[in-house]
Amino acid sequence: MPSARGRNLTFTEEARRAQLIDVTIELIAEHGYAASSLGRIAEKAGITKAGVLYHYRSKQALVEAAHEHVLSGLVATVGAAVEAAGPAEGPAAYIRSMIGHLRERPRHVRMIIEGITSGTSPADSEARWSVVAELVSAARAARGLPGELDARSAALLIGGGIDAIVSESLTDPSYDAAAAAELLVDVVERGLLS
Repeated sequence: MPSARGRNLTFTEEARRAQLIDVTIELIAEHGYAASSLGRIAEKAGITKAGVLYHYRSKQALVEAAHEHVLSGLVATVGAAVEAAGPAEGPAAYIRSMIGHLRERPRHVRMIIEGITSGTSPADSEARWSVVAELVSAARAARGLPGELDARSAALLIGGGIDAIVSESLTDPSYDAAAAAELLVDVVERGLLS
């Protein structure tokens, strides 16, 4: 991986960057964006602020890298699940994998939320709902379902359901998010895909 200075990173530099991203995710999940200063990140990582700035030019750059790391993992997991399921089962795979991935990584959920609410990562609603709308439309086409469907509204309903389930599982660790995911899949199957 090339650095900002145009050279390839050493193994040690790559490891340090990965550590800084992990520490940033942990601190932001626990304390929020505002309370996660460069000094606090450096202290938790066991290096100086100058050491952090050697790897990332600012707190903003580090937080953006951490946010991108979290989103990349989510996209990879969900994308693989949807691809393996095929078009007819894409929405169900999306729902299950989104909820499963986020349920298992509560700090990542908080990192995503903090990234959006702190302004370090813009919230692009259309980018999110358009993917789900395409999955719903592809599933309907693969199943040979006639008629028009407001795919945007369907996608927003699915996204809202996922958000509510993940939020509840963060608030109440005993909440059965997997069962809730299956209920949402059933609602989507009956209401949109049959």
